[in-house]
Amino acid sequence: MKKIVLTFGLLSGGVLAAMMAITLPLCLNGTLDLSKSQILGYSTMVLAFLLVFFGIRSYRENVAGGTITFGKAFQVGILIALITCAVYIVAWEIIYFNFIPDFTDRYAARVLEEMRASGASDAALLAEHQKMEQFKKLYANIFVNIGMTLIEVFPVGLIMTLVSAAILRKPMPTAVVAA
Repeated sequence: MKKIVLTFGLLSGGVLAAMMAITLPLCLNGTLDLSKSQILGYSTMVLAFLLVFFGIRSYRENVAGGTITFGKAFQVGILIALITCAVYIVAWEIIYFNFIPDFTDRYAARVLEEMRASGASDAALLAEHQKMEQFKKLYANIFVNIGMTLIEVFPVGLIMTLVSAAILRKPMPTAVVAA
């Protein structure tokens, strides 16, 4: 099980990390607007977490002899998802602290710019600015940073694990009692 979980978890995490490294600069320089980047980001997460499905299926077919309970499928899937999350978090922390330590400033500026463009009032802009200042202070704490990054990706992995475990469960056939 360890080999399958590590292989599929690292592949899935690699896909997420690569897509983040590609799309983040596009978002920060204005090529990709924030709403589209969020749609692209979560779509990428769903696609990357498809490897949870394939990992559970690989375990079922290659280790468990073609059968698997929901519980065991969930165990394999959630381990893959947790490894994926760990890779994603490590990639984000490396990118954030080494390449874009001004991310929160740039993000706040983009949010306020989009609000101005949509005609937000001065009061709404001020309120959002104050909210962004609080966010920057919180996000500077590495534990908050890690927690927020985990909250961003883990729910997608959990949902994909539950769906995959439900689809792939295949209990051992019950013996037919001869009459």
